[in-house]
Amino acid sequence: MLRTIVIYGLIAGFVVGVPMSVMTLSMSGQTMMHYGMLIGYLTMLIGLSAVFLAIKRRRDVDLGGVIGFWQALGLGLGISFVAGVIYVVCWEASCAIAHVDFAGSYARAMVAQQEAKGVSGAALAQFKTEMEQFKVQYANPFYRWPMTFAEIFPVGVIVSLVSAALLRNRRFMPAR
Repeated sequence: MLRTIVIYGLIAGFVVGVPMSVMTLSMSGQTMMHYGMLIGYLTMLIGLSAVFLAIKRRRDVDLGGVIGFWQALGLGLGISFVAGVIYVVCWEASCAIAHVDFAGSYARAMVAQQEAKGVSGAALAQFKTEMEQFKVQYANPFYRWPMTFAEIFPVGVIVSLVSAALLRNRRFMPAR
């Protein structure tokens, strides 16, 4: 099972990480803010479909058509974990190569958004202070890595739960 987790986790991680790296390296900061989240989460769903495929393969090929919910969930979470680690590595590498100041771009975009809403005075000053604190925190890799991992892993948990719930039923997409 560990071999399956590693293989499918690497596949999922690279399916998610490579397009994200390409976007990071090719898009300007503002364009990335507008489309990056949508494209990113769609890519995560596509990449994490490896969870479903791995559970189905394990059920049909290795276990004779039957898999329990907890075993399927464990397999899915393992794959999601490996994919999350690859995602973090790809993000760090692409930001280092492109010299992207994500925290600075994000903070500027959030401040501009608050100003567009009409926030001013002490409330805006407080928000700017919070954004400056965020930039300092984000510079620390022990803060940044878990934040980046937390972008993809919850999606993996949902995909794992749905896949395990569906595939525990031997009549759902049976082997031919």
